[in-house]
Amino acid sequence: MNVTQITFSPTGGTAQVAELITRSWGMPVHKIDLSNAQTAGSFLSLGKGDLAIIAIPSYGGRVPGLAAQRISNIHGNQTPCVLVCVYGNRAYEDTLVELNDIAEKGGFKVIAAIAAIAEHSIIHQYATGRPDTKDESELTYFSQKILDKINGGLAQLTTPQVPGNRPYKKASGAGLVPKANGDCTSCGLCAEQCPAKAISPENLKVADSKKCISCMRCVVKCPQSARHVNQAMVTAAALALKKACSTRKENELFI
Repeated sequence: MNVTQITFSPTGGTAQVAELITRSWGMPVHKIDLSNAQTAGSFLSLGKGDLAIIAIPSYGGRVPGLAAQRISNIHGNQTPCVLVCVYGNRAYEDTLVELNDIAEKGGFKVIAAIAAIAEHSIIHQYATGRPDTKDESELTYFSQKILDKINGGLAQLTTPQVPGNRPYKKASGAGLVPKANGDCTSCGLCAEQCPAKAISPENLKVADSKKCISCMRCVVKCPQSARHVNQAMVTAAALALKKACSTRKENELFI
């Protein structure tokens, strides 16, 4: 059995979680990076003998719209599928149930789901350093439980109930759009790496606010650390989320 690891992970936290899960399975892993705008639009079809994992971050309690669009280009062919949503210690709300609906519509057979924690991609003081060693141990345990279910045979591959509401909560727009400061050398890496193609090679300093999804990939990838968001807005957001994010949230398995 081969594993197809499908991730939308602009800043790397979601991919890190996905790899912690798949590496303990001891199977060949084919990786599909939906954050890559150059290849994510290709239509793909999975084989029936495969196992898929679809891992995405939660953006405001929803599946990122760009990730949803790109997952829809993949036909599951009833491939057994593990869903993973990763969030920054606030809440994932309707993310898993929405991802479940997207996967099933695409022909995947959902057999398990995980909600996991990674460092907040904008407000780094929340879930700093996660996934940590405790998370790694927990996610390895979850992956073994999933493998046990798979090895139990087709009769055991039931679809779990995942939390969330239908209709889903209203999606929020991009609130923080990174800009370049004087340290920018116009190398163009931000435009090349942007999942939403929100940065024009002809105007690297500012992202298109209508296209930007506030994923912070350009901030993380900039070799000069020249891209930033409005710090006053980040501080205000941190204060607003303090109560919800101060208590350590734990990973969850739905099987």
